[in-house]
Amino acid sequence: MVAAVPLPAVMVVLVGAAVMLVGAGAGAVRVRGGQQQKQLRMGFYDKSCPAAERIVGDYVRQHVRRVPTVAPALLRTHYHDCFVRGCDGSILLNSTSAGAAEKDAPPNLTLRGFDLIDRVKALVEEACPGVVSCADVLALAARDAVTAIGGPSWRVPTGRRDGTVSSMQEALRELPSPAMTFPQLAALFARKGLGVRDLVWLSGAHTIGIAHCSSFANRLYGYAGAANGTAPPLDAAYAANLRQRKCRMGGHDTTVEMDPGSFLTFDLGYYHAVLKHRALLQSDAALVTDAAARADIAGVVSSPQEVFFQVFGRSMTRLGAVQVMTGSEGEIRKSCSVVNS
Repeated sequence: MVAAVPLPAVMVVLVGAAVMLVGAGAGAVRVRGGQQQKQLRMGFYDKSCPAAERIVGDYVRQHVRRVPTVAPALLRTHYHDCFVRGCDGSILLNSTSAGAAEKDAPPNLTLRGFDLIDRVKALVEEACPGVVSCADVLALAARDAVTAIGGPSWRVPTGRRDGTVSSMQEALRELPSPAMTFPQLAALFARKGLGVRDLVWLSGAHTIGIAHCSSFANRLYGYAGAANGTAPPLDAAYAANLRQRKCRMGGHDTTVEMDPGSFLTFDLGYYHAVLKHRALLQSDAALVTDAAARADIAGVVSSPQEVFFQVFGRSMTRLGAVQVMTGSEGEIRKSCSVVNS
């Protein structure tokens, strides 16, 4: 786990709104979402399944060592889970004759890691049948995968329950779009109980991301520029290079590293790219259209990398608590891809 580093005085002001209040002693985390209050707890399975977190961590670390790209894949899957119906594992459910599930929505068709989560869940079920939720397995696996490639660690309070509903239409409605403006992104995050600084720090996950050319083709071909009030255009030289080498018009929908040269290193490269107008997605470029967000980015890139790790981790803890089900709500799925019969 990354050791805690004291934040510079200027950064205390910067990240104040992003810090989750963690209860002392019992490790309970109070989560406010809409009109509800929920509680997750550090060490929730200490008595009911004491080996759970070790099983998840050991398997994920072993796999990430062989296939490092699983880290961004699991992190993205966790993101997409939490933005639709909260962090309830509904992204893991398969479609049925009753309707198409979240994972079959176009924005989710490039998600990976479902088989890995199924294997981890099977190991946990073998140790403790019917105890640990798929939602918790996914939240823990995302954290452990990022840490395994040298990225930050963060608190993952557990006790989530699994949802029984998964809707492709809800995914289309609730997931952030790469074409969103800053006000649209801020409004979407606010509906999830997340602030503007959470938006800024969670976007930092793109330091280990890739993007398909189709997701930013409008910024390469026929983009109108900043005059439309959305985001500044791509750096001209960078855009020309992409058009020539990676994203040729009419070519295959290839992928481009969002942090070229270090896309499997969790660092500040993404934020440097944003400030240089080399962010691929319009939604990333839009971060600099808000004065406060731009100032936050400028502040973090001039600070030690550990500062980014801390603010990212705190926002991840907040994301992992979005609209969770606890207690007797939902269920503990036996298999993550189907609801219990």
